[in-house]
Amino acid sequence: MTETETFETIRYTADVVVLTPGGDVLLIERDWPPFEGHWACAGGHVDRGETSREAAVRELAEEPGVHVAADDLHQIGVFDQPGRDPRGRYVTVAYAVTVPADTPITAGDDARTARWWPLNDLPDQLAFDHADILNAAKTA
Repeated sequence: MTETETFETIRYTADVVVLTPGGDVLLIERDWPPFEGHWACAGGHVDRGETSREAAVRELAEEPGVHVAADDLHQIGVFDQPGRDPRGRYVTVAYAVTVPADTPITAGDDARTARWWPLNDLPDQLAFDHADILNAAKTA
């Protein structure tokens, strides 16, 4: 590497598409920038010493209050398109999990609110590239 080359800081995250057998998806309304007031999948940063799967389980418990086993998650893809997050370079591993339709949800630490949406009738204001993640979940 030459002196003129620099390393790009890359942040590592995990996102979870939570589905019901009837075709609803759980989304949280973001309570902070970027995309404050937009809808997103539950997710967040992978902490030191965690795998992305462990982070997905933790974030799902923290944001919408849904508790699942790590083995219940299946990976639907890695999303690393430059520019997917205005704060810088973020790479996310996205997972999907199916839960019973009567699973209770609550808006947790980073969410303004949480609610179920029909997967075929999503809100217009989705954060980041979560429309792409949700589309990948439909075909997974």
